[in-house]
Amino acid sequence: MIDWRHWHNEPFLTGGLILAGWLYAILAGPLRPRLSPGEPYPRGRAVLFYAALALFYLAVGSPLDQVGERFLLSAHMVQHMLIMYPVPLLMLLGLPAWMVDPVLSPSRLRAPLRLLFRPMTCGVVSVAVISIWHAPFLYEWTLQDKLAHVGEHLMFLAASLLYWWPLASPSRIFPAPGYGVRMLYAFGTEVGMIPVSAYVVFSRDILYPTYEYAPRVVAGLSPADDQLLAGIIMKLVGMAVTLTVLGVCFFKWSKSSDRPNPG
Repeated sequence: MIDWRHWHNEPFLTGGLILAGWLYAILAGPLRPRLSPGEPYPRGRAVLFYAALALFYLAVGSPLDQVGERFLLSAHMVQHMLIMYPVPLLMLLGLPAWMVDPVLSPSRLRAPLRLLFRPMTCGVVSVAVISIWHAPFLYEWTLQDKLAHVGEHLMFLAASLLYWWPLASPSRIFPAPGYGVRMLYAFGTEVGMIPVSAYVVFSRDILYPTYEYAPRVVAGLSPADDQLLAGIIMKLVGMAVTLTVLGVCFFKWSKSSDRPNPG
């Protein structure tokens, strides 16, 4: 059964989060005068970045991971939604341009990064990664192999950072496009996610055997109902994020259009 007191403390997870937090502290503290002389400590951005690390740990280190891995596909979907949406967005919002651009500035990287950060590339890659990992044999593999599961989550995070880049790029070298393009991009990626969510929602078979034979930890929630709920969570969360992005972009676009042109 579920052990609600069990929190993961594996060195790979806790060490990786501590390393990420330490690197941010070093860049924002002792190295800040060298990277951006006169720049004040990015207090607000630091709060967002460390909130992303904490939320990532809650997603993969809390008992939610155990519930999602062994018992409920719907819980696993909630975990993935956390990794795909708030965590990468908070990470990008927490990074100041002067911390990001030195990594992206080498001339040999400009051409491949320009291609990588195009909205079309970001959308295709993020949708493809998320969709492919939901293929039954791959998804079931991650439930049986811890290393594969870790790899899946890291790929989800990387793909989701790409998803958010055209919407919340922290870079001056590769900035986010105009609001109109962002709105088209958000709508297009949401359309691209329809096949995988429909696949989970409308499948007549139980896609992942682990959940078919798992002990029922919620009375009355059958494997079929659990799978349906997971697909609905995927679709509703994606739609909510997309509608929020569209609303924010439209509001900012209209406000920028209201500003009088100088001269």
